[in-house]
Amino acid sequence: MSTASIREAIERLSASISADAAKAKAKNVPATARLREGLQCELTGPYHERFLTDMPPAMGGAAAGPNLGWLLRGALASCTATVIAMRAAKEGIALHTLEVTVETDSDLRGILGMDDGVSARHAVMRMKVKIGAPGVSPEALRELVAWAEAHSPVSCTVKEAPACSLQVELVKE
Repeated sequence: MSTASIREAIERLSASISADAAKAKAKNVPATARLREGLQCELTGPYHERFLTDMPPAMGGAAAGPNLGWLLRGALASCTATVIAMRAAKEGIALHTLEVTVETDSDLRGILGMDDGVSARHAVMRMKVKIGAPGVSPEALRELVAWAEAHSPVSCTVKEAPACSLQVELVKE
């Protein structure tokens, strides 16, 4: 899709929401993972997408798909890149380079249950953005990236942890 097409789509959606703010609220499509074999899970999406995840052999998996921590990093990287590209299109900036890399640090004792005092969370997240656009100042590109990072749904969710709930449904065998 071209920069102009992206800008037009964003403008149409923004105008629709401006006319009726209730249209801005949405219950997002759920993601469902079903255990297939070993540690492999299949994710299915709203358009019948199918995606396989797995853990590396050191964790008992077969590495048949990306692991879940990588998916989290990938979600953060691709969401940030997407919002940067959307904002660039809205501002009429033609990007010639955009690459977002996310790294994390973690302690495997958490996921393995070796020490209840050690969380399974990713303790540190680092994001690096490589960006270039002809005729656009470095300051303008930095502002573009900062704006997008502050408006990326995945980034905001990671930084502003939402309320979470858990419901368990038991199935009789």
